[in-house]
Amino acid sequence: MQAIGPLGEIMREWAWGKSTGKGVRVAIVDHGIEADHPAVGGKVRGGVIVEYDGRTKTGVRISDDPHPRDLFGHATACAGIIHGLAPDAELYSVRVLGRDLTGRALQFAGGLRWAIENGMAVINLSLSTSREEYYGLFHEITDAAYFKNMLLVSAVNNIPEASYPSLYSSVISVAAHEGKVPLTYYYNPEPPVEFGAPGIDVQVAWLNKSYVTSTGNSFAAPHIAGIVALIRGKHPELTPFQIKTVLYACASNHKPVARKRKSK
Repeated sequence: MQAIGPLGEIMREWAWGKSTGKGVRVAIVDHGIEADHPAVGGKVRGGVIVEYDGRTKTGVRISDDPHPRDLFGHATACAGIIHGLAPDAELYSVRVLGRDLTGRALQFAGGLRWAIENGMAVINLSLSTSREEYYGLFHEITDAAYFKNMLLVSAVNNIPEASYPSLYSSVISVAAHEGKVPLTYYYNPEPPVEFGAPGIDVQVAWLNKSYVTSTGNSFAAPHIAGIVALIRGKHPELTPFQIKTVLYACASNHKPVARKRKSK
């Protein structure tokens, strides 16, 4: 596989060839990761639990979670996908949801803030809020991440309804396609969804060291997050804007346009 194509375009070998995601810190903001699940390869380095607390200024209370566990299975599925693509990336569990699959938007925001303040290079968000009153709050937080050179990868809503932060241009928005090859992903020329990745009838890790077959945009996002971790591992100097460009150039449906030479 060549690094640079005949038309000077970016190729996958240059983008992430031989990268394992080593040195890249990836946060999974979700239900909490089952740290001893074989699908995550012992790469969970800790995390936090974010609980609602109306007595605090931010509306949340954050406590350390050195030995994370999953309350549902969803976060472990996302972590397993990322580990499968970037086996040396360091995973961090940010639990913002409870056993009943619900959580307050302020918990979500608090977990995202924690990930930003603690230097996570890539943040996987396979969750969202459709509450309009939080549009401004999440816009502010995601912009802060963008300007601190952090990549947020967000799954779009599984139903045709606006959700945040997947609609913001500062994040990488992802929806599911039917493919099964992890590195086969597509660029979408009609935003707001930017990329499509495997997420339909995919086998994923689940609770108690088990595996299930499941469907959802939730499982497409970590495919892109894993690829971003590979790119960051090889090119830590790239900005979020540049990494989006690399993803576009290396998409399975990207067709380079020949440059016209000027006549002398």
